[in-house]
Amino acid sequence: MSASARTALSFILVTLIWGSTWLVIKDQIADVPPSWTVTYRFILASVGRGVLALVRRESLALTLPAMRLAALVGVFQFCLNFQLVYRAEHYLTSGIVAVFYALLMVPNAVLSKLFLDIVPSPRFLAGSLVAISGIAMLLLHEYRIAPPGGSVTSGAVLAFAALLSASAANVLQASELAKKQQVVPLIFWAMVWGTAANIAISLFVSGPPIFDPRPAYMVGIAYLALFGSVITFPLYFGLIRNLGAGRAAYSGVAVPVVAMALSTLFEGYRWGGLAIGGSLLAMAGLLIALSRQR
Repeated sequence: MSASARTALSFILVTLIWGSTWLVIKDQIADVPPSWTVTYRFILASVGRGVLALVRRESLALTLPAMRLAALVGVFQFCLNFQLVYRAEHYLTSGIVAVFYALLMVPNAVLSKLFLDIVPSPRFLAGSLVAISGIAMLLLHEYRIAPPGGSVTSGAVLAFAALLSASAANVLQASELAKKQQVVPLIFWAMVWGTAANIAISLFVSGPPIFDPRPAYMVGIAYLALFGSVITFPLYFGLIRNLGAGRAAYSGVAVPVVAMALSTLFEGYRWGGLAIGGSLLAMAGLLIALSRQR
């Protein structure tokens, strides 16, 4: 298989799997504190990634600088990002959070400029403004239909903070040090460090472990850990290295389409003029921002 074909296949798998994970996350926050649910996910993901590496006889060795990088990626990507995302879904439907995450390319581009000296194009900036306008319309629609006691603002703030955390991890993955590392050991140790941070946060915030014995909960944890993390994150970080942090976020154009379709089917998401217009505007802005200048 050619390099371009492998990149395309990785993009498709990441889009389909991550498009479905948002709905699964919604079920995971019913009875168990989100801190512990995130922890269980990455305990299993770390074990799964380690076992897969052993079966494939892949080295997990890292140099000290690379291990420090893995620790930073782990804290930003596999701890703070998910701790915040799971809490955001307490206030917003899974599809809306997914659409919000489509803006990942914006902080990716900003941080890439600040730390990697990669300058975004005028087309990218214009498209980003259009996409942000669409997201604003979606949040306004969500605010209008939110039940009494709900807090769309809280959900938006949490989602935005998660977005910044994920973006920091993305840009770290696009650094020169990261490009010199093998993906498998870097992701494995990032997951291990992220899991350690999750355990510490869970004990501090939520106390002793709480578990939900429902089969649906356990299957959801397994799906999110193995498919949503073990399989997809190495593929996505490979896309970052091949395409750059900004263009790797192109998957954010397609993932929300899958997520919104599932939210409509299983969460009863109610569409309106603002929601339809905002979705179209957000997707159009993303396409403009990530299209090549002719």
